[in-house]
Amino acid sequence: MPIALSVNLNKIALIRNSREGNYPSVVEFGRIALEAGADGLTVHPRPDQRHIRPTDVTALASLVSEYPNCEFNIEGNPFAEPQGSYPGLLELVKETSPHQCTLVPDSNDQLTSDHGFDLSKDANRLLPIIEELHEMGVRVSLFMDPDPDQIARAKALGVARIELYTGPYAAQWSADNDSSDTLYTRYRQAAEFAGEQGIEVNAGHDLNLENLPQFATIPGLKEVSIGHALTVDALRFGMRPAVERYLTICR
Repeated sequence: MPIALSVNLNKIALIRNSREGNYPSVVEFGRIALEAGADGLTVHPRPDQRHIRPTDVTALASLVSEYPNCEFNIEGNPFAEPQGSYPGLLELVKETSPHQCTLVPDSNDQLTSDHGFDLSKDANRLLPIIEELHEMGVRVSLFMDPDPDQIARAKALGVARIELYTGPYAAQWSADNDSSDTLYTRYRQAAEFAGEQGIEVNAGHDLNLENLPQFATIPGLKEVSIGHALTVDALRFGMRPAVERYLTICR
């Protein structure tokens, strides 16, 4: 089965926010990605609105609704308090009804997401949030490290998917690096274990045109969410050709 490519638009928004106005437009670049064949769009709104803003979430949800076979994925920390015009993750989900909500344990002062949930600590807090999202008809994915014990705990929470945090894999990757191969094996085994538990697997963080071909061979991988590297490649090649290069690997 082909792997779905969800294009993360955070870095497009970050560039826009460096100036007044709406240039570049995240909606325009989201449309380019979808017209190029992307399977969906991802946003990760944070309370400080350093990139994606609540108004972007609403506008992009409307955009994705024009493409019946594409999905909208909202990522975020479900425990982050509302701040200014940021209403909180669940409120944004209620307003926009995304296909998927990926819960991520990032604090407000993190530069970017850098670890998965520790469900030995967070499971009880997450359960009512997951149940509320299910009642809204939203698929829930948990941002996770490749740890079978943690994945088993995710199974107990009833989530449909996990998203494997691939930062460590990307940091070690090279075509002839034994330690990279060892880490790839760890991710592969974690994905296989998730499949045995009936959990589907997404992946994301620092995947790029060089390391994605190996990672894409992991059995049962449903979706990759890629933003930073794809935005850099869009500077090299243009947005549409960059998306097409990633789709060639995914398919």
